[in-house]
Amino acid sequence: MTQVQKIASKHQWIEETLHPSWQQRFNTEHTLCDIQTAYQHLVIFKNDWFGNVMMLDGNIQTTEKDEFIYHEMMTHVPLMAHPNPKSVLVIGGGDGGIIREVLRHPNVEKVVMVEIDEIVVEMSKKYFPNHSQGAFNDPRVTLIIDDAAAFLKKTNDRFDVILTDSTDPTGPGEHLFTEEFYQNCKNHLEKDGILVTQSGVPFMQPTGIYNMQNMLSTFFEAVDFYQATIPTYVGGPMVFGFATNAQTNSFDEIKRRATTVQNQLHYWTPKIHQAAFLLPPFLQALRTNKKSQIS
Repeated sequence: MTQVQKIASKHQWIEETLHPSWQQRFNTEHTLCDIQTAYQHLVIFKNDWFGNVMMLDGNIQTTEKDEFIYHEMMTHVPLMAHPNPKSVLVIGGGDGGIIREVLRHPNVEKVVMVEIDEIVVEMSKKYFPNHSQGAFNDPRVTLIIDDAAAFLKKTNDRFDVILTDSTDPTGPGEHLFTEEFYQNCKNHLEKDGILVTQSGVPFMQPTGIYNMQNMLSTFFEAVDFYQATIPTYVGGPMVFGFATNAQTNSFDEIKRRATTVQNQLHYWTPKIHQAAFLLPPFLQALRTNKKSQIS
């Protein structure tokens, strides 16, 4: 009997088909949570390698095992690049991992997190406590349960950094991938502000990086992308869009500031930061809609 057969005899399997030509499966010891919220279908289950795993509408969102890669790279790249980030807006991020990382920066004075689904926050506190590590109780954090696009239209607040930790551009996260949304983000950034947004896995979503390049370039003078490989986000490295209208910190300054957080981290380093922006030719081609190996 094969190892897979042995596992299958003891566990059920949960499948994810994010891409029509590719499917991945997770064995599950037991289901911890299965709720249809007002916005999406939330499932949390236990896997013997990844620990607790969250799915929304059938797509993997986060796991206990590999969350640190995504959260560190989404957070520390822009906060280290910004000259003095004091105010941060987190869009989405209901599991709390982003605000945990933001709060490692001693110069941050205010964090506003706008999450549309309160049940995701509640279940994350219960089943993923290490993601937030008490960050929801930090006095610098304000949690707002609201649609982020609606929030940006009515708030007068401005921020040094905006982090868009959204789901894929379907369901409740679909309108967070539009020109109107990015224009509103730009309007709520300080003059030296930075926007970072998750931009998917370009090997499996080749039009995504080109569309993001076009939308961000409409409102920002400097647009770039950086990458990180998160095991449970299938199909190769994930890319993050990085946009600003200002000069960012030099590598030497990033190395100097890294001493405040680096001994707390497991993935981000100044050299990883620098290297993450070195995209291979096929990704550079996708940015400009030129012929690529996978297009």
